[in-house]
Amino acid sequence: MNPLFLLLPVFVPIAGGFLILLLRFQDDRKRDIYSESVALLTSVLVWISLLAVRRDPLDIYHFTEGFSITFRADGLGSLFAGMVSLMWPVVMQYAFVYMKETKRKNMFFAFYIMTFGVTNGIAFAANLTTMYVFFEMLTLVTIPLVFYYQDHESLYAARKYALYTIGGAALAFFSVIMAAVYGKGGPFVYGGSMDTTVDPVLMRVVFLFGFFGFGTKAAVFPLNGWLPTASAAPTPVTALLHAVAVVNSGVFAIMRLSWYVFGPDFLLGTKGQRIALTVCIFTIVYAAALAVKERHFKRRLAESTVSNLSYMLFGVLLMTPEGFTAGMLHMVFHSLMKMLLFLCAGAFMHVTGGAYVYETNGIGRKMPATFGMYTVGALALTGIPLFCGFVSKWFLVMAGLHAGTDLGLVGAAALITAAFLCAIYTLSVSIRAFFPVRGHEWKGARGGHGEVERGMLIPKLIFTVLNVVFGIWFQPLLHYLQRIASGQI
Repeated sequence: MNPLFLLLPVFVPIAGGFLILLLRFQDDRKRDIYSESVALLTSVLVWISLLAVRRDPLDIYHFTEGFSITFRADGLGSLFAGMVSLMWPVVMQYAFVYMKETKRKNMFFAFYIMTFGVTNGIAFAANLTTMYVFFEMLTLVTIPLVFYYQDHESLYAARKYALYTIGGAALAFFSVIMAAVYGKGGPFVYGGSMDTTVDPVLMRVVFLFGFFGFGTKAAVFPLNGWLPTASAAPTPVTALLHAVAVVNSGVFAIMRLSWYVFGPDFLLGTKGQRIALTVCIFTIVYAAALAVKERHFKRRLAESTVSNLSYMLFGVLLMTPEGFTAGMLHMVFHSLMKMLLFLCAGAFMHVTGGAYVYETNGIGRKMPATFGMYTVGALALTGIPLFCGFVSKWFLVMAGLHAGTDLGLVGAAALITAAFLCAIYTLSVSIRAFFPVRGHEWKGARGGHGEVERGMLIPKLIFTVLNVVFGIWFQPLLHYLQRIASGQI
C-alpha cells in the first residue's frame, strides 16, 4: 500500500477533533458515539498502516535540504503507534463516564481526539524535523486539557506545563538546527545519521541539548516539576496523556535521538552518555523518594511516573541492544501498569470526592473491585513475579549488569532501590484500603460509596488482565523488540 496512507491516522483525528468544535454537540450520547467512532477509525487506520503500508519514506513538504516533513512507519514508530492506538479507544469509554457531569465537554473531547492524531505524527515521523514539529504540536493541543477545570490549581498547572515544555523545546531546537546543517535534517537511520566527524565535542554537546530538551516531556531531573502539578487535569488526561502519550513521547524522542540520529557507536563511553545516564539514575531514586513522601493520590502516581520514565531512559542510554530492548519493554509495560493505577485512583476520586492517600482508609471494603485491581497494578509496578513489571525490570537490571560499566552497576542498584520504595508508596494504599485503622475510616466528601459504573470498570478490568497476561506470556513482544533493537526492522 502507498505510504501516502500514513497521513490518514495523523490527520483524520485532528480534523475529527476540530469538527467537534464546529458542530458543538448538545447531546452527550451523540458526542460520545462520534468521539468513539473517530478513535476506533483512527486505531484501524494505524493498524492498516502498520500491516500493509510500504516502509518507504513519504516526503510531503520540502523546504531546504535540511528541513522536510517526512513520514515513515519503521519498527520503533510502529511500536509506539500500535501501543497508543490500542489504549486510546478503551480509555475513551472511561472518559465518557468520568466527564459526564462536567462542563465544556465539546472542548475536552475535541482536544482529546486531536492529541491522538498528533501522537501518531510523532510515531510516524521519519526525521528529527518532522518529529520536532509534532512534538511541539503535542504541547499546544494538551495545554487546554490541563487547564480544563479552569480553577486556580489547573490554570497554574497549565502555565507550569507550558513553561517547562516550551523551554525544553528551545533546547531541543538547537539539536534540530544542527541536524539540518550536519545531518541532512536528521533522518532516522538505525545506528545514526549525523555527521559526527566534523567536531565530536560539539556533537556531544548538541546531543545533551537534545536530551534535556526532549527529556523535559520525559520529566528528567531537574525538569520534572511540571508532571506532578499537571495531575490537576481530569483523570482521563493524567492517565492517557501523562502516563502514555506525552511522557512516552519524550522517551520516544530520546530513543530516536540516541539510536537513530547520533548513534550508539558515537555516544558509547563518552562524557555525553555519562552525563545523561547519571541524570537518569539520580531521577530514578529521587522521584521514587518523592513518591513515598507525597500524600496526594494522583501526584504520588505522577512522581512514580517520573521515576519510571528514567527506568526506560537508563536502558536506552546504556547504548547496548540489550538495554534498548529493556527500555522499550518497560515503556510498554509501564503504560499498562500506570494506566491501571491512574484509572483506579480516578475512580476513587470520582465516587468519594477524596484526593489524598489517607482518605483511602477502609475504602477497599466499599470499592473491592477497584482496589483489588489497583493492588494488581501495584504488585506489577513493584516488580513482583508473574506480573508484567517484573519482566521489564528484570531485563533492565540485567542490561545494567551486563553493560560492564560503573554506571551500569550503579543504575542496577538504583533500580532495585526504587523498586523497594515503589512497594512502600503503592502497596501502602492497598493496605490502608483493605486493612484500615479502626475508627479512622473516611466517609467520603460526596457521601459516595460502592463501585463505579460499568463504563469505568471495564477499562480497568482490561488493563488488569493485560498486566497479568504479559507477566506470563511476553516472549513474542520481547522477540519483536529485540529485532527493533538490533536494527532488523
